[in-house]
Amino acid sequence: MILEAVDYQSPTAAQDFVKSLRETGFGVLKNHPIRQQLVSDIYQNWHDFFNSEEKHNFRYNVGTQDGYFPPDVSETAKGHSKKDIKEYFHYYPWGQCPTAHKAELAQYYQEANQLAEQLLGWIEQYTPSDIASHYSQPLSSMIEKSDQTLLRVLHYPPLKGDEELGAIRAGAHEDINLITILPAANEPGLQVQLKNGDWIDVPCDFGNLIVNIGDMLQEASAGYFPSTSHRVINPEGTDKTKARISLPLFLHPRPDVKLSERHTAGTYLHERLVELGVI
Repeated sequence: MILEAVDYQSPTAAQDFVKSLRETGFGVLKNHPIRQQLVSDIYQNWHDFFNSEEKHNFRYNVGTQDGYFPPDVSETAKGHSKKDIKEYFHYYPWGQCPTAHKAELAQYYQEANQLAEQLLGWIEQYTPSDIASHYSQPLSSMIEKSDQTLLRVLHYPPLKGDEELGAIRAGAHEDINLITILPAANEPGLQVQLKNGDWIDVPCDFGNLIVNIGDMLQEASAGYFPSTSHRVINPEGTDKTKARISLPLFLHPRPDVKLSERHTAGTYLHERLVELGVI
C-alpha cells in the first residue's frame, strides 16, 4: 500500500482526505495554502539556532512546557526504553521564543491553525451521523481560543555512528492531540504502521503537508478515526550526516472540552504527559 497525496485544489479533496485518514490515520496534501518559502526559511533559521549556544538560554519551563528541550530530557516513546535521538523547541504564542525567530513562527502558527480548522471541518463533514453524535461540539470549535495548541520545532542531529544500540530518531508512538499538521521534512524517515503491522514510508516530497490523527480525535470519535503508530527511523541509503528539521503543529482543544464520558481534553493530556515522564 502507498500513501497517495491528495490535491487540496481538487473538488473531491475533502472526501479523499478523510477517506485516507479513516483507512491509515494519515492524510497527505499537496497544493495546499501554506507557503513553502515560509517553511523553508524556518528550517534554515532553526537549523542555525540548534547549532548555536543560544539555545541554552531558552531552557524549557517545567510547569508550562515552553522553550528548549535538550537531548538528555527528550521523550522516550511510550513502551520504549531508549530515548529518542532529538532535541526540540516548544513554541506557544504566550511562551518564550528567540526574538529573531518569533515573527516567523507566529506567522506559520497562524496559517497552520487556519488550515487545521478547515481540515477539522472536513473531518466532521464526512463523519457518519452515528459517530458524529459522540462529538460534544463541532470539532473545529474545540480548538477555538485554545492556548494549548503546540508548535514544536524538532531537530534530529546528524548521526555519528556512536548512538545507543536500539535508539532511533523517534520511537513508534501515537500523538496525544486531535490532529497533527506537519510540513514534509527536509529528510526522509517518517513511517506509518498499517493495520496488518507493516510499516510504509510517508511521502516526504518537500511541499507536501502531512496530517495525522491523534488520540484525542480517536477518543472523541469512539475509535472511528484511528490514531496510528508512526516513527522516524534512522535513514538507510541516505546521508546520515544531515540533520533533520521537522515542524509539527499539535492541535489541542481547550482543556474543558469534553472528549468522551471518560475524559476532558485536560484530563487526557495530563494522563499522557505523566506516562511520557515529562511531568
